[in-house]
Amino acid sequence: MDATVSARINMMRIVLITGIIFVHVPYDPATSPYLGQFGGLDWLRVFLADSLFRIGVPCLSAISGFLLFHRGWQAFDYRKTLRTKASTILVPFLLWNTAFLVLVYAAQSRGIGFGYLPDVVNATPRDWMNLALAIETWPINIPLYFLRDLLLCLLLSPLIALAIRHYPRTVLALMLAYAVLPLPNGIFLKKSILFGFSFGVAMALHRVDIKRLDRFAAPVVAAVLAMAVALSLALYAFGPEFPAWLDMLRSLAAIAGIFGAWTLSALLIRTNAGQALARMGGLSFWIFCGHYPLLILFWMVWNRLGIADYPLFYAASPILALAILVATHSAARRFLPSLHAILTGRRIGGPKRLATEPNPPMKPAGSIAQRR
Repeated sequence: MDATVSARINMMRIVLITGIIFVHVPYDPATSPYLGQFGGLDWLRVFLADSLFRIGVPCLSAISGFLLFHRGWQAFDYRKTLRTKASTILVPFLLWNTAFLVLVYAAQSRGIGFGYLPDVVNATPRDWMNLALAIETWPINIPLYFLRDLLLCLLLSPLIALAIRHYPRTVLALMLAYAVLPLPNGIFLKKSILFGFSFGVAMALHRVDIKRLDRFAAPVVAAVLAMAVALSLALYAFGPEFPAWLDMLRSLAAIAGIFGAWTLSALLIRTNAGQALARMGGLSFWIFCGHYPLLILFWMVWNRLGIADYPLFYAASPILALAILVATHSAARRFLPSLHAILTGRRIGGPKRLATEPNPPMKPAGSIAQRR
C-alpha cells in the first residue's frame, strides 16, 4: 500500500466522521424533520442524517477490514492484532464511554439531564454493564457502538478471512443478505459493520485493484449522490416509521455508498484541502469519540435557554462541536501528549508527504513515469 492510498484512507476517515456528526444532531418529537414544519430544511436533514452520511459506518468498516489484511494472509498475526487493537480501540472505547457515563451520573445526581439520556442513577447493574460496555445494547456514548462491533469483527477476523479466502462470493452474498434483510442482529448492534469489514477483507486478500474505479470517479460519485437524493425523498414521504422494503433499501444504499466514498477520495486527494485533511491523523478519531456528548450538552443548554428557533440550533451545533473538538485535540496533543496518545489509540498524525500531487512534476526524458 503506497502513500497515496494511505492518504486517501486518512482523508476519508475525517470526511465521513465529520458527516456522522449530522446523523447525531439531536431533536425532539416537536422538531422531527418528518413533520415538515421547516420546509426544505427538514428534507435536507433527512438527506444528510438518514441517507447520505449513513454510508459512513459501512465504509469505515471496509477500511478497517482492508487495513487488517492488506499485507496478505501470511503476514496476519492474530495475537499481535489483538494486543495492538486492545490499545488502539478497546482502551479508547472504555475511557471515552466510561468518562461520559460518569459525567451523566454526576449530572443526574443533581437533577440535570433526565430525559436527554438513559436514567443512570436508577439503572440496574445489568443496565450499567450495557451502558458502560455495550454488552447487549447501545453504549451511553452511542456512536461508540461502532468500536464495539469492530472489536467483534477483529475477534472473528481469522474465521472471516478463511471463509473469504475460499468462498468470497458466497460469503459476501450471505453477509449482504444478513445486513439488508430484516433478520435478527445477533451479537452485532449494526449489521452493516460485519459486511463492510468482510468486504474490506475480501479486497485485501484477493488483491483487488482498489483504484479500478478511479477513472470513473465523477460518474460513480454522481450516481451515489443521486441514489441518496432519491432515497431521502422516499424516507421523507414515508417516515418516521419506514416500511420494511424502504428500510432494506436504506441499508442497501448505505453499503453501496462505499463505492461512492472511495471514488470521491480519488477526486479530493488531488486538492490542497484533501491533502491537508489526510495529514490530520488522530483528529478524526477524536471527533468521532467526542462529538455526541457535546451535541447532547448543546441540546440541554438550548432547551434550558428556551430558544424556539430549531433551524439555528441545527446549523450552529455541528460547527460549534467541530470547533471545540479541533481546539481540544490540538491542546491535548500539545500539552498532554501522553493522554492524547491514549485517547486516540496512538493515532498521532498522518503522512507528512503524499506520493501524488495535483500536478506531478515531469520525469526526465528516457524514464518511465509511475503514477499512483
